[in-house]
Amino acid sequence: MSRDESPLIDLRCEAHTYPDGTVGMHDVDFSVYPNEVVALVGGNGAGKSTLLEHLNATLVPDDGELVVEGTPVTEDNKQHARKEVGFVFQDADTQLVAPTVLDDVLFGLQNYGVPDSDAQERAREALATVDASHLEDRVPHYLSGGEKRLVGLAGVLVLEPSVVVLDEPLAGLDPERSQLIADRITQIHEEGISVVLSTHDLEFAAEVADRVCVMADGNIVGSGTPQTVFYDDVLLENANLHPPSAVRIAREAGLTPTAQPVTEADLISLLTASAE
Repeated sequence: MSRDESPLIDLRCEAHTYPDGTVGMHDVDFSVYPNEVVALVGGNGAGKSTLLEHLNATLVPDDGELVVEGTPVTEDNKQHARKEVGFVFQDADTQLVAPTVLDDVLFGLQNYGVPDSDAQERAREALATVDASHLEDRVPHYLSGGEKRLVGLAGVLVLEPSVVVLDEPLAGLDPERSQLIADRITQIHEEGISVVLSTHDLEFAAEVADRVCVMADGNIVGSGTPQTVFYDDVLLENANLHPPSAVRIAREAGLTPTAQPVTEADLISLLTASAE
């Protein structure tokens, strides 16, 4: 990824304070570039969700600016941010509004005046993209948590955004459904859409992210590749985070610093090569 490219999203937030006086975020400069997956990691209250909700103008800085695809976002053009930046909320029920899954995915297209025949085709393509075609006639609120996330994801993909944002996409999911969501995120990335996600699961971040940003106390306190971040003991300790298991095992096995595996697959590959 070249930093010579213009960012798809450029957020400068000097401060965001909630109505009760809580400072949700401060002194944040955050950009999203074409063709990358960015993972925000940090403890509860670190500011991850607050930052994400600024990316599509759900929240706005008290002092700062959001620029999406080169266009500064104001009160008058928030829809530009919401079309270009698709948001999948942690609580999928908040964005499932229609009587059937297909109707739900159609909803955004209908709001933009897309003719019904075109909208139906695009909605079915979006469901197929996330391997959820079999759900189109189901009632959304009777779906499992993982199925709801897939439908929410289809609902933003159908609008053809530049960036997809997911707030804690694995929250409450079992390992099988978590892997399904991880696979869909990788697939979206391979199709040229940038992804920003928050997660408490550093194993997941190591698996899917090109760049990891560590948040603490409403600010980004460190960022870099998974290898850079997950082998920085001081950074992780200051953010009350523990490195992925592959990092811990590699250190215990004496495989570092010459090698820096961050995923289970990395570690297996390294151990296999060492045994040959």
